[in-house]
Amino acid sequence: MSGVLVVMEQRAGTWNRMSFEALAAGQQLAASLQAECSAVVIGAGVDSLAAELATKKLAKAYAVQHDLLGTYTSDGHLAALEQLIKQVQPAYVLFPHTYQVRDFAPALATRFQQVLISDVIAIHEGPVFVRQLLQGRLNADYRHTASGPCFVSVQAGTFRADAVEGGTSTIEGFTAQLSPEQLRSKPGEPFRESAQTVDLSSAPVIVSVGRGIGEQENLGIVEELATALGAELAASRPICDNGWLPMERQVGSSGQTVSPKLYLAIGISGAIQHLVGMKGSKAVIAINKDENAPIFEVADYGVAGDLFEIVPELTKAVLVAKS
Repeated sequence: MSGVLVVMEQRAGTWNRMSFEALAAGQQLAASLQAECSAVVIGAGVDSLAAELATKKLAKAYAVQHDLLGTYTSDGHLAALEQLIKQVQPAYVLFPHTYQVRDFAPALATRFQQVLISDVIAIHEGPVFVRQLLQGRLNADYRHTASGPCFVSVQAGTFRADAVEGGTSTIEGFTAQLSPEQLRSKPGEPFRESAQTVDLSSAPVIVSVGRGIGEQENLGIVEELATALGAELAASRPICDNGWLPMERQVGSSGQTVSPKLYLAIGISGAIQHLVGMKGSKAVIAINKDENAPIFEVADYGVAGDLFEIVPELTKAVLVAKS
């Protein structure tokens, strides 16, 4: 066994953006092992997606196709990937840590008498896979010592999708051997989220506010800074749970995942649930009166002080600079 295989996720011909975060992780892992990295897209009629995948730095771009794979089922993905992995024999199989992956990947790992190392936040030399325990209070290191392939899912925001290296690779088709009786469940109507008027995932600058703001009436000073910067206003979960801002502006594991060029975290302590949603930001500025707040561990720049004094002065400075 050798090399890395990244399982990409798509629905109705559209990539799940977390797939390219997993691909970035796969390329990094392959480089550290001095091995090849390949990737696979699964479905029916995925030729155009495979062609796009072939523009990345890969040994091969696999297109696993079958009419029964047109709509996702755990049984279909399980059978098709088991067949491909047995043929390709990768040493490592990487996935984005999505709801779909959580549905079928543990069973796939079991087929090979392995376990899934899930929700990995970092990959170190070794390789060592890092997971968080007790809501982020502890980091645990995992090494794969078994003889079979190692199955790993990568947490959202851990690797940057724009870090994927481009290149030219060959496309290899793979026709899965499937029959209708293998699919024990039938897909229903896909879950549809309510329409959102705010897409924080595409915002280049985000000003996010947390419970340190104290009262809803105090939100104005943060809104003024966001307006001055031409930024989108976002929040941690407590703000949205209190109804101070709409739920569609929540960043975190139960909200939106963002990766702006600049993320200002104001009065946000930095619970792991929030960090999951914003740690892919290129630059993070944190303002918090608690100098030991976890947010400072991920911030590029931190200011330990009273946000009610700092934010208005920052807004003034921005407006002066723009005038």
